[in-house]
Amino acid sequence: MYLKAISLYNYKSFSEANFDFDTKINCFVGKNGIGKTNILDAIYHLSYGKSYFNPLAVQNIKHGEEFFVIDGTFEKNERTEQIICSLKKNHKKILKRNGKQYEKFSDHIGFIPLVIISPADSDLIVEGSDTRRKFIDSVISQLDATYLQELIQYQKIIIQRNALLKYFALNHVFENDTLSIYNEQLNSLGQRIFEKRKQFLDDFIPIFNKHHQAITGSAESVQLVYESQLFDNNLLTLLQENINKDRALHYTSVGVHKDDLSFEIDHYPIKKFGSQGQQKSFLIALKLAQFEFVKKQSGVKPILLFDDIFDKLDETRVEKIIEMVNDDVFGQLFISDTHPERTENIVKSTHQSYKIFNL
Repeated sequence: MYLKAISLYNYKSFSEANFDFDTKINCFVGKNGIGKTNILDAIYHLSYGKSYFNPLAVQNIKHGEEFFVIDGTFEKNERTEQIICSLKKNHKKILKRNGKQYEKFSDHIGFIPLVIISPADSDLIVEGSDTRRKFIDSVISQLDATYLQELIQYQKIIIQRNALLKYFALNHVFENDTLSIYNEQLNSLGQRIFEKRKQFLDDFIPIFNKHHQAITGSAESVQLVYESQLFDNNLLTLLQENINKDRALHYTSVGVHKDDLSFEIDHYPIKKFGSQGQQKSFLIALKLAQFEFVKKQSGVKPILLFDDIFDKLDETRVEKIIEMVNDDVFGQLFISDTHPERTENIVKSTHQSYKIFNL
């Protein structure tokens, strides 16, 4: 599977741009602020139906314009697939495959497997648990459509239960029977989500450890630890035990929407105790593990986006990635970099076909 070509209209910094790609390595080089990352984000958009860098869809429209369109042509299973994502101000975003509009964006997730490695990944370490849950969910959802639907349904019920708790507080009433219906639904969905997350991490952590050891030469001991209230009790019991707390807070304080993934070095939080280099190695290992996991489970090499990472890596880490490229571990690669000469030297050393786009 690979991306053959892409056209951008009024997307971020681009009024109009067209690119035809190599099946292996594609590099975008130029000064900061020229739009390299915007092209990578457009490719990401075609896979996930949203931006990796800006969740507010309307802000991806070029300033002064009313709409954007991203039009991509892929080759998958010897078939040409056209994916178009578009948005007009004050309208819903539209996603089409071969001219047919998706009713639900979630139906598209997993069709174009893709992994991005970016400086923005540091959010996984510095931000709250929500960011790390989204990482787990995005990997599982690319491979399990049922999981994604269960997750969407769970989140809807949480919103409804929270609205009910607020209604109780405002009207000084309490209806346990109505609340029990939501509790039963959350328990059923939450247990399945918990089990799938647990199974995913059982499979994922050894792959992560392998990549981390390869990058660092086994110099450090790191841990990924799944934290969930459901290890201690089933969700129905937790909801019943915390009803007074929930009524006081006006929201649901327990459940899989509170899960976290702890990033640790020598069993201490890497956020506090890891150097910048150690954090960088951790995140790259995490994303390379994501790539390998999706490849193993789907049988397809995901498209891999490297956003400005050569600027952030030392020579040893770059050599490790080049080794993986030469071993044909990856499929199609997209790289952004500020140094044209460095990029050309790196891609020439891979002995793979490539294109360099000077922006």
